[in-house]
Amino acid sequence: MNEPQAIVSEAASSADALNEPRRLTETGVAARVAEITERTILPLGFRLVRVRLTGNNGGTVQIMAERPDGTMTVDDCELISKTLSPVLDVDDPIGKAYHLEVSSPGIDRPLVRVSDFQRWAGHEAKIEMTLIVAGRRRFRGILLGAEGNKARIRRIDSGPGEATDVELKVDEMSEAHLVLTDALVTESLRRAKAASKALAAQLEAQEAAELESDEGPDPESPSKKPPRQPKTR
Repeated sequence: MNEPQAIVSEAASSADALNEPRRLTETGVAARVAEITERTILPLGFRLVRVRLTGNNGGTVQIMAERPDGTMTVDDCELISKTLSPVLDVDDPIGKAYHLEVSSPGIDRPLVRVSDFQRWAGHEAKIEMTLIVAGRRRFRGILLGAEGNKARIRRIDSGPGEATDVELKVDEMSEAHLVLTDALVTESLRRAKAASKALAAQLEAQEAAELESDEGPDPESPSKKPPRQPKTR
């Protein structure tokens, strides 16, 4: 009896994750590219992480994206690239030739949503604020999660007399990303493996359902039983 409600709840949770807004965003031309990218990839089931414009290779537009569960495959990158490229050509926010690169956020990923600080609690991060907080703008420490619009961090760079645990408003951050550590690599590999197994199980269930549907009896052509033969003595 609870299964339909569980399915609805799971779908709603996935939709909420997909539509969760970014708190750390771009400015200028990169912001325009981000706006175009978000409205293009959202219907495909992806959410934008970051846009970066560089002068590499004569001009490069770097797009980081992911699924709501944090996964991103090579096929996902190709799908986004093929879908987004003609849209950018039409809108032409760059105004000159460029190379488009689509990738996952990487292991030492940027943290751009409040949920990122919660999801990666227990791992080390670097954060830079737009305003001075507790006498400084740069912080480094272990993420303790998030509450409301604030991320909690246990600092490993605190000096004498400075607070160890601090709360930082995500909206006031200019940059935040995970620090590459052995623990982070191990956890990232574990999550990727778990996500791969879940996807394989989902595809297997879909194939089984399709096979069962294809092999089921045709309701318009019910099978007929052979007539009963009369008994003889």
